[in-house]
Amino acid sequence: MPLIHRIFLWLLFTSSLSVGAASTVIAAADTHELGRTIYNYRCYFCHGYSGDAKTLSSTYLDPPPRDFTQTDPASLSNRVMKEIVRRGKPGTAMHGFSRVLDDLEITAVVEFLRSEFMLEKRPNTHYHTALNGWPNHDRYRDAFPFATGSMPLDLPWQQLSTAQMRGKQLYLTSCITCHDRAVVRDEGEIWKKQSVSYPRNNYSHSEVDTLTSASVYAMHDIDPQLDRLSDIASQGKKLWQQNCAFCHAADGTGDNWIGSFLEPKPRNLTDADFMRRMTAELLLERIRNGLKNTSMPAWKNVLKDSEIRQIISYIDEAFYPLERN
Repeated sequence: MPLIHRIFLWLLFTSSLSVGAASTVIAAADTHELGRTIYNYRCYFCHGYSGDAKTLSSTYLDPPPRDFTQTDPASLSNRVMKEIVRRGKPGTAMHGFSRVLDDLEITAVVEFLRSEFMLEKRPNTHYHTALNGWPNHDRYRDAFPFATGSMPLDLPWQQLSTAQMRGKQLYLTSCITCHDRAVVRDEGEIWKKQSVSYPRNNYSHSEVDTLTSASVYAMHDIDPQLDRLSDIASQGKKLWQQNCAFCHAADGTGDNWIGSFLEPKPRNLTDADFMRRMTAELLLERIRNGLKNTSMPAWKNVLKDSEIRQIISYIDEAFYPLERN
């Protein structure tokens, strides 16, 4: 029998609460789980499954996503949070969800994260469960310190115990595909941030998905093969990979893993119908100031105009030639 039905029967037969009161409790539980479902689909890749913003995307965003576990509920009201979810927050990557969530859903997700993270500090959902195809996940415990970041991944092998070496080897051969490089002591060139592919939505650890893995997204994490780039476009390519490819994909299509979650989707900069109407100056304006009601933030406090023009030159040479004024 589902938990919600057991709660209902318990309230009816073991308490003095009325049926109306029991219905109110059940409605609250339903709302909480609705909020969890919405959060786990639309919010976790920036704010983290546990609301602590310990995510790969947080390393790319400035300012970083909010850590709800460190947010005092008294400092951020329920009303303000609903408005931010509804309309977004200017100057950040937090865009409005009014196009995809109705008022009931916005209320549900706000009340969920206030209760789950800001008040109760709960871990929310664990991905590695038997239901998701991971029976006895504890057998991989040796790799956990590298996945959680409690042990830097670049610790020299000679400093590790036998169990730690076994865990690091397991992490590097299996876990790193989804968890990325977790924590390192030296942010050297080998750990350079760039767009990476992930298992596709609704990935199942089954024979079929294990074989196909991230193929539907991996192809979009490959840079266009060009015979030659101008000097300014070459500089733009580096900036594109560091700042833009995470959402728009390395090939400019927005068809990578992260792009599949965003609504509206990141702009496809190879789309002729759109790009033939785009000019360098209009693109400069949009990158500089962002786009309201989208996940496109303003970059004017991160990139100089000269750097934005370098990125535009790369877009012009790699993805689609821009209209000249």
